[in-house]
Amino acid sequence: MSTVIRGKAKGQGQWALGHREPLNANEQFKKDDDGLNVRARVENIYAHKGFASIDPSDLRGRLRWWGLYTQRRQGIDGGRTAVLEPHELDDEHFMLRIRMDGGQLDAAQLRAVAEVSTRFARDTADVTDRQNVQLHWVRIEDVPEIWRTLEAVGLSTTEACGDTPRVILGSPVSGLVDEPVDVTAIIAELTDRYIGDPAYSNLPRKFKTSISWLPDVPYETNDVAFLGAVHPSLGPGFDLWVGGGLSTNPALAKRLGVWVAPDEVSTVWEGVIGIFRDYGYRRLRNRARLKFLVNDWGVERFRQVLEKEYLGASLPDLAAPPVPDAIIDHIGVHPQRDGRRYIGVAPTVGRVSGTILAKLADIAQRYGTGHVRTTPNQKLLVPNVRDADVPAAVDALADIGLYASPSQWRRTTMACTGIEYCKLAIVDTKDTAAALITELERRVPTLDSPISIHVNGCPNACARTQTADIGLKGQIITVAGKQVPGFQVHLGGGLALHAGFGRKLRGLKVAASELDDYVERLAIRYLAQRVDAEAFAEWVLRADEEDLR
Repeated sequence: MSTVIRGKAKGQGQWALGHREPLNANEQFKKDDDGLNVRARVENIYAHKGFASIDPSDLRGRLRWWGLYTQRRQGIDGGRTAVLEPHELDDEHFMLRIRMDGGQLDAAQLRAVAEVSTRFARDTADVTDRQNVQLHWVRIEDVPEIWRTLEAVGLSTTEACGDTPRVILGSPVSGLVDEPVDVTAIIAELTDRYIGDPAYSNLPRKFKTSISWLPDVPYETNDVAFLGAVHPSLGPGFDLWVGGGLSTNPALAKRLGVWVAPDEVSTVWEGVIGIFRDYGYRRLRNRARLKFLVNDWGVERFRQVLEKEYLGASLPDLAAPPVPDAIIDHIGVHPQRDGRRYIGVAPTVGRVSGTILAKLADIAQRYGTGHVRTTPNQKLLVPNVRDADVPAAVDALADIGLYASPSQWRRTTMACTGIEYCKLAIVDTKDTAAALITELERRVPTLDSPISIHVNGCPNACARTQTADIGLKGQIITVAGKQVPGFQVHLGGGLALHAGFGRKLRGLKVAASELDDYVERLAIRYLAQRVDAEAFAEWVLRADEEDLR
């Protein structure tokens, strides 16, 4: 694909086609120096000379390769987000993402995260929908010590951001339940082999992966996903999906129609990311995700290139497996295959703290084996609890704000970072969502069917707004002639059986101050009009437009 500009064909910056010259500022700084190399400058220069010494290309570029992203300067309202220059939005502190591939932590790792939070991040910690923990208020002077603390227990921040292979999502119950394939070792192989490898540290944009036997990760929103599937003659393996991603141009991943053996996942993953590196579009940042290449090529060509140019072999055909009913969230008390239990708990919109994480480690050691798992829904699991200890463990978790029997509202509401820290955000998300939950629990306590609410501070969909029952995209709206924080509303989105972006109603927006009234009104109408066990997304598709406003 090429674009004609002033009578000349201009390529998309695809390396495989010989277009190696950088076509934008991001591609230029990546060519000038690999993002992985910035660590040495942090340790040898920036940590000693402070924030002012950081080169701009490192500050707003390469530091992301180590999980560091400048956070929003306090006091800047949402209406100025797209007006101010980057240096005017930057605070002299950083957000820090910690990789937790597959979401598995032992007690030492959890305590290390808690220590970093309380010592260096003002006791902040958010569990994200990428199975990460994210910290704030980090100073560049403290980063080397943070790295030492985390790496001493086997954690890292390598490629947690940037145009790199981001954290790999995995089933939070792998190894705990009966499943033909435990993906724990597969994820470990990928991270050990490829994370931090310069061969894949300069991609056109970020690259997101999920690997799970169970449908308990949002596989359709990832660049590449391996979802458990049984081949009629070859046995258990994975169904391969490519080209998912949301943001301002959402796309669900597409099946490639092939079966991947468990011991070939690493090789196939390398082939897919290799295609992205070599054929991905590098001219326009807003068209640089893999989903655009997959859309332009189609799955047949993508499969052909993967097999012929990158694998050197054909993959077995796989007919479409049954579509999962829903994405499993694992909240509550559930049996393990060894007779013990795991407890899934819901922190409010993922917001915790270092203090809470330290207490969680205590609880996990007292009632389990010290292990904790994060989920792609901003939730936490405590595994390996003996049956007799479950009631005490559930009570102890509730005492620190982690609920095993949350309301439907608390269970299904997620929120991104929002204007509190994010330079791209336009509205508050965490506090807005938490207040909304509290109000809805009071107003509509009888909700007995899940209605997911995903609150996002900007159009980038970090909270997966388009795949929620009620997706709220932050923006400044006009009410009675005044500009106020509000949300554009998306209704009826979903994954798995209800995969899609729902129903769009022109001009459907709500002020943040009226959000509780709107959602209450919507929920009551759904409860009154649903037929039998009709899901919210199904009701949305057939409801009168006026009932959705």
